[in-house]
Amino acid sequence: MRRVILAIVAVLFTAGVASAQNYMVVDSEKVFKSLKEYNDALEQIEQLSQRYQQEVDKKFAEVERLYNNYMVQRAALSENARQSREREILALEAEATKFQESLFGTEGEIMKRRMELIQPIQKKVFDTIDSYAKQKGYDMIIDVAQNATMLYYSAKADKTTELIAILKAE
Repeated sequence: MRRVILAIVAVLFTAGVASAQNYMVVDSEKVFKSLKEYNDALEQIEQLSQRYQQEVDKKFAEVERLYNNYMVQRAALSENARQSREREILALEAEATKFQESLFGTEGEIMKRRMELIQPIQKKVFDTIDSYAKQKGYDMIIDVAQNATMLYYSAKADKTTELIAILKAE
């Protein structure tokens, strides 16, 4: 009997603590897309990506041109000349791949530029969310952007529009 009473008290205590949690829901993607500076940064990154992609395409087109010429002339070349041309084509292809990685890789120019442009905006948004949550007394913030596991939330818990208004007022 004592164990049953203890179990009931524990369940009631847990339920009381859980219901005391104050949370808010935010759609961070909607917040970011509402900011002009974020959209401008994405546009700059897209333009840079397109320009870099053209440069990469030129390098790979040159590799393909050399390879096609080699294939046409291959039968007429000596073994030494074939090996030399193959090494040249492979070296040019490796150089083009390295160039592509230097621009689009995880530590490439595009990623560096993205960090440079987007990080200050992210910091501003996350600092605003943090400040808002502390000011309003929220214990937990749930981000519903691209979250397939969020099955339901009350519209009154969604504070996205309030955060957008605060960010636009700054």
